[in-house]
Amino acid sequence: MKIAVSGKGGTGKTTVSACLSQVYLKKGKRVILIDADPDSNLKTTLNIKEEITPLIELKEVIAERTQTIPGERTIFFKMNPEVDDIPEKFFYKNRNLLLGIMGTVRGGGLGCMCPENAFLKAVLRNLILKRDEVVILDMEAGIEHLGRGTTEGIDWLLIISEPTEKSIETTKRIEKLAKDIKIKNIGVIGNKIETEDEKIFLIEKLKGMKILGFIPYFEEFKKSELKGQTPWEAVPEILNYVEDIIKKMEEK
Repeated sequence: MKIAVSGKGGTGKTTVSACLSQVYLKKGKRVILIDADPDSNLKTTLNIKEEITPLIELKEVIAERTQTIPGERTIFFKMNPEVDDIPEKFFYKNRNLLLGIMGTVRGGGLGCMCPENAFLKAVLRNLILKRDEVVILDMEAGIEHLGRGTTEGIDWLLIISEPTEKSIETTKRIEKLAKDIKIKNIGVIGNKIETEDEKIFLIEKLKGMKILGFIPYFEEFKKSELKGQTPWEAVPEILNYVEDIIKKMEEK
């Protein structure tokens, strides 16, 4: 299963990504998590204390694989570098979990034509198209990391939406982008739901979109980070909601 998780900032997509990984780990799957959000905090959500070097900071590795010189800008570089060994060598590893942090390309986004961009895209392509593990991508508020060459490998794009007009606008914008690059399965998860009226609000505003489930608002999350807890340590029942969502995804 290859899953990309997106949504407006603050909707809880990182929490959902972490919980998805935990459910799959409990099922005995090997899981590769990718933090592809420039404002990365998946490591903190998982309560991982070790330092993890963002892939974009592997200057010598990027130069070697793209056949360039570290620190020098060039218009000539290898567009499809060899990256098969990158997860095992440079990701955080704990039993069946691997976590990689993309980092950001300084001076431009992933749309720039540079060796760093080619390297990051090659890593994503490898994970999505060539790996057998469960791969979960915690995206920024959009899907710019996903090019047309990788979307055929994405099983689901999950858009995390709160019951607010701003979140609805972002959800619809992401859905349009996803359809433009031919992502087949697009599902919405309503998050931080406090009342039945908020559920109805999302259902009415997102008519025509597939809503996979709703996750309640949990006050305990505010204190969990101060206590050094993962989301499921603070609120164990959140995994039940996420497991139900995964069942619906697998029923497609």
